[in-house]
Amino acid sequence: MSDFSASKPLRIAIQMDPIEHVNIEGDSTFAMAEEAQIRGYEIFVYPVETLSWQEGKVSARAKPCKVQRVKGDHVSLGEEVVLDLAQDVDVILMRQDPPFDMSYITAAHLLEFLKGKTLVVNDPFWVRSSPEKIVPLLFPELMPPTLVSRDRETIKAFQAEHQDIVVKPLFGNAGAAVFRIKPEDGNLGALLDLFFTTSRDPIMVQAFVPGVFEGDKRIILVDGEAVGAINRVPKGNDIRSNLAVGGTAHPVDLSEADLAICRAIGPTLKERGLLFVGIDVIAGRLTEINVTSPTGALALKAFSGINAVSLMWDAIERKLN
Repeated sequence: MSDFSASKPLRIAIQMDPIEHVNIEGDSTFAMAEEAQIRGYEIFVYPVETLSWQEGKVSARAKPCKVQRVKGDHVSLGEEVVLDLAQDVDVILMRQDPPFDMSYITAAHLLEFLKGKTLVVNDPFWVRSSPEKIVPLLFPELMPPTLVSRDRETIKAFQAEHQDIVVKPLFGNAGAAVFRIKPEDGNLGALLDLFFTTSRDPIMVQAFVPGVFEGDKRIILVDGEAVGAINRVPKGNDIRSNLAVGGTAHPVDLSEADLAICRAIGPTLKERGLLFVGIDVIAGRLTEINVTSPTGALALKAFSGINAVSLMWDAIERKLN
């Protein structure tokens, strides 16, 4: 791994979806590239589809990248080069969007071969081993009542106990296929049919938390420390607060309950090399720990002035030293 104290600028490769198509007003990965450029780092971007392993070497076809905060003209890309990711770069940001499927897991496996050579953020071993709805199960006392199962009788018993429930895919993202089943709703059986005929995965079932209508806090942690939060409020009667499905972001302070959650999970995140993380908290209850490509940094900066991306690069520089 390179020594940051050397005089040459850091070389950064960002594994991401096409940067040409990002929304610069809300995309945290673009903000990461922007901050890297401000610091004088050399930036490359590449899509995960060009990531390769051959004869012990991990490479990617990448393009040099310069960014500017000009809508419609936000990126300039150079000629494609093949990067030996163990030799040619100092840091890789693993920032492609989910779904967390076998393609995602395979990419994490390939990046694991770089351990001890190039710093990958977040650590790909722990990204692979920390699915966003699974890793909170390490902290059941912080969560709403939760069930992960594919067994219909167990799911029906959970519904009988908690009455008002939320059903969602275990590896979904952006609020897709999240359903509330009220006590009088007779659609649970049909919903399970839909889930179980389209996927072999278990599902997650949780007791409904009414506080979701007041908002779902996205709290950003850098190297295990809480740096700030935004509140995402659902649109109308929708229980999903994700900005991708119409939720709106608002400023919010961290409550003592929020800080207690962060103190509880922070050491585990730090130990696992999960350096930039976004957690979701509803009414003081932890629901997700997002480690793949968490967002919210730009809204946080706009509301509070807190630059979580700058704090992330500070932490990366400390690790390289």
